[in-house]
Amino acid sequence: MTRLLVIGPPGAGKGTQAVRLAAAFGIPAVSTGDIFRYNVTNQTELGLKVKSFMDKGAYVPDSLTNEIVADRLAQADAADGFLLDGYPRTLDQVHELDRLLESDGAALDVVVQISADTDEVVARLLKRAAEQGRADDTADVIRHRLEVYSEQTAPLIDVYGARGLVVTVDGLGAVDAVTERILSALAERELRAVDNPDAPSAS
Repeated sequence: MTRLLVIGPPGAGKGTQAVRLAAAFGIPAVSTGDIFRYNVTNQTELGLKVKSFMDKGAYVPDSLTNEIVADRLAQADAADGFLLDGYPRTLDQVHELDRLLESDGAALDVVVQISADTDEVVARLLKRAAEQGRADDTADVIRHRLEVYSEQTAPLIDVYGARGLVVTVDGLGAVDAVTERILSALAERELRAVDNPDAPSAS
């Protein structure tokens, strides 16, 4: 079983690497954004609750986010492990995830922190904004988002770092190169990718 958490700032390629790592280890990538969209689209009971907040432009409360993640991790495909992307985001969510995993006698194996130079990330996101016609994504707006991310994430990294779970990998460069760095770092923690011909592997 492999249980991973991937953390990284906007523009660092976290989502791309999460999908590739999940494939490499043969585990589902559990993204809160994807879960929200799935439940809302399929009008599940949880999805209707989420939509009621989203329609008002309100923040989805931790209690509901926790409930949705717990529901997802209880599904059969997550029985042999999972990769979390976008959760936990707060210390309260960290404690709830601890409680959830401990109830099954489990715990996270590694927290992968994808780092990236701020100026490089800003340049990358400005290029993406131009390509997608998102004029509101200015350099100042992007830098503010990165500052908020750093403020919110730092306490989580401190908690997981104190447990010896964090590996930090440079997220800049070619996608394949970043994947290789992460897989190599995980191999050093005795976490090795499954024999999957469609998945990337460390050399």
